[in-house]
Amino acid sequence: MADMTNFGITRRGVLGIFAATVVAAAPTYSNAFGLLRGSGDIRRIKMYSGRTGESIDTIYWIEGDYIPEVVKEINHFMRDWRSDDTTRMDVRTIDIMAAAHRLMDVSEPYMLLSGYRSPATNAMLRSRSGGVARNSLHMKGQAADLRLKSRSVSQMARAAEACASGGVGRYSRSNFVHMDCGPVRHWGG
Repeated sequence: MADMTNFGITRRGVLGIFAATVVAAAPTYSNAFGLLRGSGDIRRIKMYSGRTGESIDTIYWIEGDYIPEVVKEINHFMRDWRSDDTTRMDVRTIDIMAAAHRLMDVSEPYMLLSGYRSPATNAMLRSRSGGVARNSLHMKGQAADLRLKSRSVSQMARAAEACASGGVGRYSRSNFVHMDCGPVRHWGG
């Protein structure tokens, strides 16, 4: 290969440009973790809860490591607001949420409608609606229901589906998107 230094381009630079082009050209083939890789070596999540009035805007991962104290704050923030019960949220769900948020290029925080649900809360919701799963991933800390004012359900769902890392449910009538770290699948309209 010719010496590229005469043009101010190194082999590593060319490979970096190629990698960036591949990710930009085919985001549906990337997963959430790949989409976050190279994003300044940080991962950030921004949410607010209309139920509790709380907000969170935090960096929870730096250079390959989750920050345990911050993940605990996120666990508390995503608690079952009805019972105040908490669980350890699966960080893969948080990664999917952060990657989808980044793909949408918005500064607006997510509105968290539901994160963790205690079994009692899930049973109560199930008795009121046929759309609540008996073994919901919310009870395992592996799911979140989210809304953005500046993006449609369809836009949010497409961003989450591009991560190809879990389940994505569209709830257009209720104006929210379900994201989870379970098997890759999608539903709703």
